[in-house]
Amino acid sequence: MQQVWAGVDIGKTHHHAVVIDPDGSRLLSRRVANDEAVLLELISEVSALADKVTWAIDVRTGGAALLVTLLLTGDHKVFYLSGRMVNRAADGYRGEGKTDARDAAIIADQARIRRDLRPLRANSELISELRMLVAHRRDLVADRTRIINRLRAQLLNICPALERVLDLANKGPLILLTGFQAPTEIRQTTAEKLTSWLRKNGVRKSAAALANRVMQAACSQTTTLPGEHIAARLVAALAHTVLNLTEQIEHTEALIEDRFGRHELAEVITSMPGIGILLGAEFLAATGGDMTAFASADHLAGYAGLAPAPHDSGRISGNHHRPRRYNRDLNRVFYTSALISIRNAAESRAFYDRKRAEGKHHTQAVLALARRRVNVLWALIRDRRYYQPERPSHQGRMILVRP
Repeated sequence: MQQVWAGVDIGKTHHHAVVIDPDGSRLLSRRVANDEAVLLELISEVSALADKVTWAIDVRTGGAALLVTLLLTGDHKVFYLSGRMVNRAADGYRGEGKTDARDAAIIADQARIRRDLRPLRANSELISELRMLVAHRRDLVADRTRIINRLRAQLLNICPALERVLDLANKGPLILLTGFQAPTEIRQTTAEKLTSWLRKNGVRKSAAALANRVMQAACSQTTTLPGEHIAARLVAALAHTVLNLTEQIEHTEALIEDRFGRHELAEVITSMPGIGILLGAEFLAATGGDMTAFASADHLAGYAGLAPAPHDSGRISGNHHRPRRYNRDLNRVFYTSALISIRNAAESRAFYDRKRAEGKHHTQAVLALARRRVNVLWALIRDRRYYQPERPSHQGRMILVRP
C-alpha cells in the first residue's frame, strides 16, 4: 500500500490511534500507553503498513510531547488539528456517541481529506524553552491579577478608603499590607513611624508619601466593619502571595531575556518600534522563529489574524471579517506592539492619525497599523537587517520602512 493516515486522540496516560487507508477504511485501532517503548512500537507497526504515513494529532504539547518528539525525530509528517476543528468535523460523521476511537478516526480522516492543515516542525531547544517560559509567565501574570482582585475585595471589607489610595500594582503598598491592614492599627502609629517601617522593609522611593496617604485613609474611618480581624489576616496572606508571584514573574522574565538574547533574530526583531524583549520572545514562541514556514508577509498576516476574510452572501458583497482560525498569541503581539509604537514612534503615529482621518475608529486604525507592521517585520527578518525610519519626505513626515 502506498499511503495511510494515522490519527491519534491524545490523552495524559494513554492515546488511541486509528489508521485508515485511501478509502477511509480502518486498518488499525489501538489504545496505547504514553510510554516511549510502546509508542516506538506503534510507530514501527504503522510505518510497516504503507510506504507513506501521514500522522495527525489533536494536541501539540503536554501529554503529546513525547509522541510528537518521536515522530518529528524520525522525519515523519505530522499535522495538527485543534480540538475545535475536531468537534466541528464530528457533526459530519455518522453517530452521536463520543469515544477516543471515534475521535482518532475523525482526526485521521480529516488529515486525509483536508488541504489546509499546517505541518508541525521540530523546534530547537531555544524555541522550546522560550515557549515554556512565555506560557509560564502568562500563567503567573494571570494568577497575580486574580489574587490582586481578591485582595481588593478583602480590603473593601476593612476600609474602602484604604483600597482607593493603594496602587496594588506596585510593591510598596503590598509590602505595607503585610504589616498593616486595619485602620485601627494604622491609627495607633504615626506617619513617621510608618515611613521608617516601610524603608526598613525595602520601600525606598515614596515611602513618606505612601505613609501619609494610608494614614489619611485610616483616619477617615472610625467604624469597625464586621469580620475585620479575619479580613485583615486574609489581606496579609494575599499580599504575601502577590509579592511571591511578582518575584517569580521577575525571575521568569530574566530567563526569557537570557534565552531571547541568544536567538539570531533578537536584535532584528527588537529594532522594530514597539517590540521589546517580552513581545519579541512571544513572537518567536508563536512562529517558531522560522520565517521559511511563511511564504510571504500575507501568509504571516493570515496566521496572525490580520488578513480579513471576505464574508459575502447574495447581493451583499465587500464585507470582511477577522478569520476564525488564527494564532491568538501572534495577533496579540502585533496589536500590542502597534499600540506601543503609536506612542513612541512618529511614523506609526502619523499612519494611525491618517487612518483615523479616513474615518476608521480606534481599533480599525490600530489593526491597519499592525497589518502594515507585519510586512515590515517580515521583510526585516527576510533580509536580516535592522529597522530604520526613512528620511523625512518633502511633506515633512516619516513613514515605516517598506519591504
